[in-house]
Amino acid sequence: MTRKLETAARPSAGSLHRLGVACGLAAGAWLGGAEAPTKLVTIGFSPFIVSLGMVAGVFVARWTVPMVLKGTSYVWLDLKEKAHLIAWAVLAGMLWAVANTLTVFAVRNVGLSIAFPLWNINSLVGLFWGWLLFKELRGSSARERAKVLGGAAAMVAGACLLASATEHHSGAAAPRAALGILAALGAGLLWGTMYIPYRKAYISGMNPLSFVTVFTFGELATTFALAAVYHGGFGPLAVQLAKAQPAFFWLFLGGFCWVLGDLFQQYAAKYIGIGRGIPLSNTNQLWGLAWGALVFGELAGLGFTAQALIVAGSLIMIAGAVAIAFAEARGAEQLSWSEAARRECDRYRLDLARVEAARQGNDPLSEEKPPRHWWEALVLLAATAVFVYLAAGARRQAIEVHLAWMAVLGALSIALLIVCGLLLWKRTRFS
Repeated sequence: MTRKLETAARPSAGSLHRLGVACGLAAGAWLGGAEAPTKLVTIGFSPFIVSLGMVAGVFVARWTVPMVLKGTSYVWLDLKEKAHLIAWAVLAGMLWAVANTLTVFAVRNVGLSIAFPLWNINSLVGLFWGWLLFKELRGSSARERAKVLGGAAAMVAGACLLASATEHHSGAAAPRAALGILAALGAGLLWGTMYIPYRKAYISGMNPLSFVTVFTFGELATTFALAAVYHGGFGPLAVQLAKAQPAFFWLFLGGFCWVLGDLFQQYAAKYIGIGRGIPLSNTNQLWGLAWGALVFGELAGLGFTAQALIVAGSLIMIAGAVAIAFAEARGAEQLSWSEAARRECDRYRLDLARVEAARQGNDPLSEEKPPRHWWEALVLLAATAVFVYLAAGARRQAIEVHLAWMAVLGALSIALLIVCGLLLWKRTRFS
């Protein structure tokens, strides 16, 4: 097996960077579309019910997608080999759950088009943690650092423009808008911190598919607990869930779409780091803007000045994210990444050769050919049955949508899923 790993065709650093960029773009599309069902909060559904419905879909998808792509034996062996990361994955899930709930409050108070860019300050938080803890940007050239830091400054400027548009031109009352802004910024802070376990897992050689399988326990348990406390106990929560059943399919579907986007985001974080991968996946704000403006007509009631500020702020933030994402890690910085990986191997007694192989896009565990099981097909059928059952009981909600634009955005997202999924399979076999 060792010789096989040594002679296997390894993707070059540039090739892996392009792969990470592609994954980040696909993540942006699916993470952006996944937030569309949060619009249900604007017609009276509790933010916690909306969040819990989405997390239920996330829970089902995070079990089935890794099982289909790699199999349960593979996931189990990967987790067993790096058991110390299980607690980190659960912690990341808990942070995600709180952040996701805050995003629902933000959408309720200031709308999807405005809330999206504000919570994308997670790029700046992730950039800081990547530099501080995982030696990202260490040893990079002045030009690459300028791209990253200049991009960060552009994102802050864009966020300020969006906040200004919200404060002066939003139809919401000032206190309500201020709470929406704070909720979005709080979500960004938590999501940015959540990327610490992400990067810790991937410089240790864990497969993203294994990581998200454990991740889901933390997010589901936390969201369920928050919803129960908010609604006064499990009994009242059950009543609210029953009332929301006709809309539950849309929330469930949003959670499933989120998992697809998050998986691409995980691979981006693995191959180009959190300081670069996360800003690129934050192109989801363009998709969020498109869904909010084109499908839900969120900008129709605003004046020209407000619309101009929102669009300009979004474009500035995206330009900053792109500058960060295309600052490729080379030479000395790659050595710094290897040093961070070696530190993890020394601390947790991991095999450095296997970790480095996984970081370069190879998959030592797949070489051992973990067996597939017949009952995995039953799990997939059960997950499908849940979707079919919820779809059968779904009802159209009292939200105005532009179906033509919904179809266009959906088709573009599916195209990115197919193209980037095939590219990821061809280069790494989903390693």
